[in-house]
Amino acid sequence: MNKTIRRTAVFTLLLVLSLLVRATWVQFYEGRALADSKNNRRNVMAQYARPLGDIIVAGDAITGSKRTSGSDLAYQRTYKDGALYAAVTGYSSQVYGATQLEGVYRDLLDGTDTRLKNPLDVLTNERAAPGDVITTIDPDVQRAAYEALGGKKGAAVALDPATGKILGVVSTPSYDPGTISGTADGDAWRKLTKDGDKPLVNRALRQPLPPGSTFKLVVAAAALEDGLYASVDTRTDSPDPYTLPLTHRELTNENPNAPCENASIRVALQYSCNNVFAKMAVDLGQDKVRAMAERFGFNDTAQDVPVRAYESVYPSGMDKAQTALSGIGQFDVTATPLQMAMVSAAIANGGKLVSPHMVSRTSDAEGRVIEDYDSRAGTKEIVSSSTAGQLQSAMRTVVEKGTGGNARISGATVGGKTGTAQHGENNSRTPYAWFTSYAKSDTNGKEVAVAVIVEQSDAARSEVSGNGLAAPVAKAMMQAALRS
Repeated sequence: MNKTIRRTAVFTLLLVLSLLVRATWVQFYEGRALADSKNNRRNVMAQYARPLGDIIVAGDAITGSKRTSGSDLAYQRTYKDGALYAAVTGYSSQVYGATQLEGVYRDLLDGTDTRLKNPLDVLTNERAAPGDVITTIDPDVQRAAYEALGGKKGAAVALDPATGKILGVVSTPSYDPGTISGTADGDAWRKLTKDGDKPLVNRALRQPLPPGSTFKLVVAAAALEDGLYASVDTRTDSPDPYTLPLTHRELTNENPNAPCENASIRVALQYSCNNVFAKMAVDLGQDKVRAMAERFGFNDTAQDVPVRAYESVYPSGMDKAQTALSGIGQFDVTATPLQMAMVSAAIANGGKLVSPHMVSRTSDAEGRVIEDYDSRAGTKEIVSSSTAGQLQSAMRTVVEKGTGGNARISGATVGGKTGTAQHGENNSRTPYAWFTSYAKSDTNGKEVAVAVIVEQSDAARSEVSGNGLAAPVAKAMMQAALRS
């Protein structure tokens, strides 16, 4: 064989080998990527080729599937009481994807989760029967919150302090996920996305806002744990008004006649004294306040319930004046209703916070448990039982004698904290009304912790308060939880 033929043969062999390598790469790597691509129509067709699994509340499915016509997608997601449960389910849309529990458990609900496969499914590579998601939601608590919020823009969360189960998650204004689940729902989608009230936003979990005076519970916890004050009834060193450090600005109180000068923590919570907690935050220093806030869950970027909740923030790098404002839940402090419900839950539970979760378990089509979240819920000590007991007592004073009277419930022990947070530059917009609380039945031992925010209502600005707007919502939720 001459040199020319030999070189041609080698070159041809290299071309063949390159082709084989490329074909193998396309088939086994790029082919997998193409198959898994969200733009691959076959994946969507397979996802909706049969009914999806369901999301369950108190034994009843709040989702379903219906047969479609005139489409290559055989089934479409449906919802029972869609607007009531939208903050729990999210949506599963043939066009716009999936959110909330629908998104977190999409593989389970469409049957592609490998844990659903039996040996025959593995051999035949068939898609398994879809599984179900069983939630912790109490339908009575959910409806109570939804109806009490009514036409207000706001959100509410209820927790069982002893178990961490989320009993209610409501965000208003809401929407019906069924109106955007199909392929011909573009008009409904555009209407929702252009709505200035942002109904698609889950305000309960994913919209942190200034918590106002509800944050004073965190500052009080830090002061008691640090030993700055021996008890909630110890007299504090708190001039009224309090001049913010390094400034000439005087911090006053909403009620100028309240006994806030040198008030104890109990009295300061009862009358929501800004001067006491602003100075307390400065005396503790921002690092100690931040440490306590983080023990409650602030600054946690991975808070999954299992939906990822947005981070509630206690800032760093503040000067003393900013630290003082942080002590009353202003400056750059933000919190979600979930976060403030966690604060009350930990206090109500003797200082221990059980991981909040709104899914009890997941199961396969035969009802066999895949994951049990109730048994996996972790417990973390936030404050001592002594501190928790003192804060419980002070919160009861707020409801029985102070600014939270609208949350009183006959036959139950209730403690709470109101908040009215500034909104807009120089508080130019309607303030946010907050209320966070706990309640325990005097007869059946049931307990609950809640947090409510009302961002906007029809009330006149002068009537906006945590007690006036948010406490009645909390009361309705607590009553539902204690009797159910």
